[in-house]
Amino acid sequence: MTTWTSQQGEPYPQGVTWIEAERAFNFSIYSKHAQRVELLFYGDGDYVNPVHRYTLDYLKNKTHRIWHCRIPRDRIPDARYYAYRISGPRPQDTGGWQWFDAEKILLDPYAKSVFFPPGFSRTAAIAPGANAGQAALGCLCEGNPPFDWQGTTAPRHEGDLIVYEMHVKGFSRLAPDVSNKARGTFAGLVEKIPYLQALGVTAVELMPVHQFDPQEGSYWGYMTMNFFSPHHLYCATRDACDQINEFKTMVRELHRADIEVIMDVVFNHTTEGDHQGPIYSYRGIDNSTYYLLNNNPDDPYCNFTECGNTTNCENRQTRRLILDCLRYWVREAKVDGFRFDLASIFTRNPDGSVNLDDPAVIGEISSDPDLARIRLIAEPWDPFTYELGRNFPGLMWMQWNDQFRDQTRRFVKSDQDLVNQMITRLYGSDDIFSDDLMNAYLSSQSLNYVASHDGLTLYDLVAYNSPSSWNCGWEGEAGVPAEVMALRKRQVKNFITLLMLSNGTPMFRMGDEFLNTQNGWENPYNQDNEISWLQWDRLTTHGDVFDFFKGVIAFRKAHRSIGRNRYWREDVRWYGASGEVDRSPASRSLAYYLNGASQGDDDIYVMINAYWEQLTFTFQETGPWLRIINTGMPSPHDLIGQGDESVSTPDYRVGPRSIAVFVRPGNQS
Repeated sequence: MTTWTSQQGEPYPQGVTWIEAERAFNFSIYSKHAQRVELLFYGDGDYVNPVHRYTLDYLKNKTHRIWHCRIPRDRIPDARYYAYRISGPRPQDTGGWQWFDAEKILLDPYAKSVFFPPGFSRTAAIAPGANAGQAALGCLCEGNPPFDWQGTTAPRHEGDLIVYEMHVKGFSRLAPDVSNKARGTFAGLVEKIPYLQALGVTAVELMPVHQFDPQEGSYWGYMTMNFFSPHHLYCATRDACDQINEFKTMVRELHRADIEVIMDVVFNHTTEGDHQGPIYSYRGIDNSTYYLLNNNPDDPYCNFTECGNTTNCENRQTRRLILDCLRYWVREAKVDGFRFDLASIFTRNPDGSVNLDDPAVIGEISSDPDLARIRLIAEPWDPFTYELGRNFPGLMWMQWNDQFRDQTRRFVKSDQDLVNQMITRLYGSDDIFSDDLMNAYLSSQSLNYVASHDGLTLYDLVAYNSPSSWNCGWEGEAGVPAEVMALRKRQVKNFITLLMLSNGTPMFRMGDEFLNTQNGWENPYNQDNEISWLQWDRLTTHGDVFDFFKGVIAFRKAHRSIGRNRYWREDVRWYGASGEVDRSPASRSLAYYLNGASQGDDDIYVMINAYWEQLTFTFQETGPWLRIINTGMPSPHDLIGQGDESVSTPDYRVGPRSIAVFVRPGNQS
């Protein structure tokens, strides 16, 4: 029997859906203000002239604000790609809120894979009028067999969570042990999994892998074109319909290696930019639905992101798109979490004001059953709003902690008046994530880092001078004296040691473990070249630093007393070099004792000297103590496996700008 849906299609799910029982595609697209919607189909070779067209009739192909139809495969046998043309009211008829261009070829926002014809042109999308043959197209993928997950299950880390921020292309583009075809792709990342295992990280945070505009000039990928498809240039396979399977294979193999997968997602703006940008998709489909707009016809887009536009996250359809996207990557690709770029945009009302009480999109994400147990990580600010800690409405979300970043940088380079702040950061930043009776935040919600993609590498922080960095007395790489390089390595070891000793969740960026450099570039967002790609030859040159990273990561994972989801409270006692903590502005040293009994762990004693001269510390807790780490000593003596150096005297000399860590066994169970 012929049904209504087989004749007219269904509004949900949005996008294109293959209906195996009917051997047909269901198409669905939201456009509140559209007056005419035309569906275009293209075959291979000719991307200018559609092989089929279908004009949707609102009397049968529209439900409320969603246009939909169902088309049997045998009616479009030679079609491989699809797109839309949509016309609507002129801007002058709607107060400038719309941006319809009846000649523009539009990409489905829900396309699961994107094809770029040889003539693809951003310039043509910017200019008014037709861009046939020059527009990105959605792919028609039918009857793909279910992906074989081979029985793998998603890992779940707690106190041993170590996040490794990475760029898919930059990670393996120059890796000599990766096959030529796989370099810079998801497949290339799979080939490097043994390296990640050896390093000891337990989660990778992938910089944006959603499809972005290959002609926009962004290397980082924060200019999203489509949220449901993997970036085609990160795929070794050129079969558009198989690219999602390459991504799934990467997830499966990382899970097999006990490594979580976190996606960095950008819902705060799109690559369409301001009124001078291209019409690819959202703008030509329903401008006022997807973007925050103002009453200035000469500059109509609210630009709270400083990227040209701001998504209208309070709009119901935009919220649906965001939720549908997150569910898709969780259900279909089994990712373990998301890091939300400029997440404070979620708190913007349609008029641009800020809602810190209960923004709908954060509430819907936090309460969705598919998303309830995955990792939700906020970058809790945008260029105009700072919401770190209690201000951010995602109460259970983890948050990038830039206070940890900034204060740790300053402390390690020996700025004054930072001892109190460093104590607070090591403790878990309870000033930001308060665990009082009213709030009861968890210390694990603080995602601690010293360097990320957004700024200098860890090595460049000690090789170049800037407001946030110190070059250790020599600018750059050329001709650096041996004593300066030794100091730089010590400072990098200090950074990673403080990071791994801190309560909270640690994150570091790819390549920091072997002193990767960007030659002092702080914002290489558009440098798709050797400046941004990992220089794997430095792993050989600075293998001692890699060994130290590996060792200090293993130390943290072996001592569950360090990374807790609650604060240390009575288990920690703070000291100075001798006796009480010197909290004066001139002080640059501190020590602390962490009792491990409550966690079934060893006791830990830490001596931190950020002063430029050697200091003698006196143990304030009885020994004997076994020395594990001393960043002031050369490799391999900087880190000793189980503490072969027993210290029975009450005093221990800590060299200039050095950290020493000791354990007292006996509490493990």
